[in-house]
Amino acid sequence: MNIVRIGKYQLENNVIVAPMAGVTDRPFRQLCRRLGAGLAVSEMLSSNPDVWKTEKSMNRMDHSGESGIRAVQIAGADPELMAQAAQFNVANGAQIIDINMGCPAKKVNKKLAGSALLQFPELVEEIIDAVVNAVDIPVTLKIRTGWDLDNRNGVEIARIAERYGIASLAVHGRTRACMYKGEAEYATIRDIKRSVSIPVVANGDITSPEKAKQVLDYTGADAIMIGRAAQGRPWIFREIDHYLRTGEHLQPPAIAEVRSILMEHLTNLHTFYGEPMGARIARKHVSWYLQTHDRDGQFRRVFNTIDNPLTQVDVLEQYFKTLAAN
Repeated sequence: MNIVRIGKYQLENNVIVAPMAGVTDRPFRQLCRRLGAGLAVSEMLSSNPDVWKTEKSMNRMDHSGESGIRAVQIAGADPELMAQAAQFNVANGAQIIDINMGCPAKKVNKKLAGSALLQFPELVEEIIDAVVNAVDIPVTLKIRTGWDLDNRNGVEIARIAERYGIASLAVHGRTRACMYKGEAEYATIRDIKRSVSIPVVANGDITSPEKAKQVLDYTGADAIMIGRAAQGRPWIFREIDHYLRTGEHLQPPAIAEVRSILMEHLTNLHTFYGEPMGARIARKHVSWYLQTHDRDGQFRRVFNTIDNPLTQVDVLEQYFKTLAAN
């Protein structure tokens, strides 16, 4: 297994949690780290200083008591504001700054941020140069393979990234135009890995230990990044790490452990966000956890009407008792 270094930091393994807006908050990052992730990257933070004091941004910036390396993703299109955002987050405890040039969301792209930047290699240069020179910690970059299928310029962007001091590059195997449709392709990631000497992280559709190994073998990437496959299944990190180390499968968690992990996550969300936000945010996580158990969605429809944290806990405890009895 590759030993992955990002600047002065050595990762515990080469399985990384992808930054996901509205998902990779502190409770989720901590859980994934405990369950085997070598690094967990925060939700993206806007480089617009006007929003830094909002409750949403303050929650996203909260790394208090967090174990492991604190990697913070920033998003924006103005080199100067991105540099300031990097400095602000370093002052707030960030140990790695990650630049978002991969997000395909319309509201991000219409501000020319996220993957929209892949259309403008000169602006990519300016942003990377400004951020790398603004801080004395490692700066990483997340991209897609290009803007659309006719403009897969991932190799060009990767070379710019290396030239201007990016310490590690994560690549999602789709263009912006693909959004999350179709299947990820890994040939461009393989081409990128062959064209630069910095660590390359492969991302996109990695949903099992076998797929993780297959993608690493095919691309030659140094690490893999898991996003949507970890939603409701944070133990995927230990499963993949174990398989990559030993070639053997871990047993899937028993229902008692699923209950324990979910309850831990639920309680931490309630504590982190308070009422009523904690209960509302918990709904989507509970829905993800129970997809394989609550196949008709009946329980989840009921759960999604509950606003009270204590009631959520009680209802879930009863649900798991019923599951265990059957």
